[in-house]
This record gives sequence, C-alpha cells and structure tokens, in this order.
Amino acid sequence: MGRLIGILLVVWLVIGAFAAYQRGYFDDADTNCSETSDIVLNIVAGPLNYTGINPKTDCPDVEVPEPSQ
Repeated sequence: MGRLIGILLVVWLVIGAFAAYQRGYFDDADTNCSETSDIVLNIVAGPLNYTGINPKTDCPDVEVPEPSQ
C-alpha cells in the first residue's frame, strides 16, 4: 500500500511539473517571490491545473536591506 501511494505521489508531482512547464514558468531566468511560489504551487496542485483551476499566489511586500554606499 505504501509503495502505491509513493508511486501516485511521484506521478502527481511529475504531472504538476509538466503543467508548470506548459504555462512557461521555467522559461524566465529572473524569478521573484511570486513566480517561485506560483511554480511550487502549480507543481503541488498537479493535475488540478487541467480542471481549470489556476493557482496563483501573492507575496507581501518584503523589505530588503539596501546595500551601503
């Protein structure tokens, strides 16, 4: 039973990665918080992407320290 669950989990994640690839998430080398979270969310959502669900996330404003001059 555990082996079946493991196989289903791997298949689910592969389908999710393929869905993220089809949406073009892996094309852009410059990623930010929102794009990274969209990629991860699409991989985890997997086959749900093909039912019309379009998972998106929004990152809050994160204050990043500026370099000293």
